[in-house]
Amino acid sequence: MSEDNSIPKSKPTTVEVRLPSRMGFEKVAMSTAAAVAKLMCFREDRIEDLKTAVAEACINAIEHGNRLNEKLSVGVVLSVSADSLEVKVIDDGKGMNRQPGAVSKPDIDRKMHGDEGPRGMGMFLIQALVDEAEWVVGADGNSSYVRLVIRLDKEQ
Repeated sequence: MSEDNSIPKSKPTTVEVRLPSRMGFEKVAMSTAAAVAKLMCFREDRIEDLKTAVAEACINAIEHGNRLNEKLSVGVVLSVSADSLEVKVIDDGKGMNRQPGAVSKPDIDRKMHGDEGPRGMGMFLIQALVDEAEWVVGADGNSSYVRLVIRLDKEQ
């Protein structure tokens, strides 16, 4: 008798992980996201894309959001739906200098023309690897998150 270890697509499922703001713990989030994606039957190449995007988002939250303050943590919330996996990476810090409630996207033209510093290329990488990416500063100005969505292929 074989067991079906996949996640039922008809029931919403949420997995949450809280990480210390210390480099290296992004690997815990990567492994967790990969395990959930595998249970959802994502292709291996898409799982690798997801792992890279989640790692980059966690590193940004640790370094830029929480500013390496080990008293703060990073939350990772994975939400499974019938055709996609949403990952929110939430920091407790002030993050980059943005207005509360602001949604940000990287501006490649400004970087290419030297109007913005070279840092922040990870945001471009994240956008290239997932189907949706959005950066939001919390209403209180003391938290922010990145929301990533990766969709299952129709033929899966």
